Amino acid sequence: MSSPLRRRARQALVRKLAEGRRRARQGEITAGYHNQNLIAPLGFPLAVLLGVGGRVFGVSGKFRTPVETVEVVPRLWRRESEVLRALDGSLTQVPRCLADFGEWSLHSYLVGDPLSVVRPSGPVGEERLRALADFFARLASVPVHALPELPESYWPEPGSSRQFLGWLAKFADDKVHRVNEKTFGALFHAVGIPGDAIEKFMCRLPDDPRDGLTHRPFAVLHTDVHRGNVVVARAPGGREQLCVIDFELACYGDPLHELATHLVRMEYDDAERRAMTDFWAEAMCKAGHEPMTRGMETDLSWYLDFEHVQSVFPDVMRAALSLGDAPTEDDVDQAARRVCRAMERAWKPLGLDGESPDLATGRAALYAWHADRGIQPSADV
Repeated sequence: MSSPLRRRARQALVRKLAEGRRRARQGEITAGYHNQNLIAPLGFPLAVLLGVGGRVFGVSGKFRTPVETVEVVPRLWRRESEVLRALDGSLTQVPRCLADFGEWSLHSYLVGDPLSVVRPSGPVGEERLRALADFFARLASVPVHALPELPESYWPEPGSSRQFLGWLAKFADDKVHRVNEKTFGALFHAVGIPGDAIEKFMCRLPDDPRDGLTHRPFAVLHTDVHRGNVVVARAPGGREQLCVIDFELACYGDPLHELATHLVRMEYDDAERRAMTDFWAEAMCKAGHEPMTRGMETDLSWYLDFEHVQSVFPDVMRAALSLGDAPTEDDVDQAARRVCRAMERAWKPLGLDGESPDLATGRAALYAWHADRGIQPSADV
């Protein structure tokens, strides 16, 4: 057989073996907002064909199948496998895409426990903070030419932080707020979210000839590094190693957006938040990315505020949907706490007067929404 024929025959065999493992569903099934995952042994023949057979005996893989969901943050590239291939060789502590079959894909499985299990809350420690800062610096070193193509439609001018933040804001308003207005609009109003929430925030940005925000070089971003997406693994010799997973929301843009989403979603206390900010800047400068830290003393606060503003929509929607068909008083109380926390975070960034809604207001709004809802959302958020 010619070389192309051998490649096609190998690909067909890989797919047949992988499909058999996937359909057997003998392993651990986990589900996230964007994918359903089956973690299962590859088996010796498939592992050898994929080039991982000699590494670890009984190696497992992660069979990832996308699920329909309402997008609450921009998704720049539709195929996570394309992003992982761009990172392959530059970062060692991230999964590899072993095979992409279009409707589903097979990734390497990083053995370990999520940080959300190892340390679900509270301080994570200086060593882990420095490891995460180093990850961000190495991710920023991935050259743009290695990435999948950027959208042909409107895209921010490289380095324009104001345009990039505006692009994020437009997505939040058009694709998260407005499309869910019919189902959740009354609830948004009842808890105090203005109809022009995103516009209010953007109008607060400095408006001057220098673009309001500092120009910074763009970089590849993960955008969702929280405790559930950090795996605590073991390197040779037993040393702890942090691995970052789930790159489906990867983006290309202002690196301060990456830092801001990380600081908010990791739920750091004040001390570790300040420490992580310092370690991030130190790691970026050490990696030769000092220009990416320009203006962070003033601009980081704008990205932090935006994260709280854009998060208020999915947080309120998810709290409401958590009630189910027959919620108990405890269910409503828990959902109301989530709503109030989201509103408290977004209140000042939105420039609203007075106090954010209290627990009684949150409960009343949720009860009213649940009693009056006549239109079900088309998919989970």
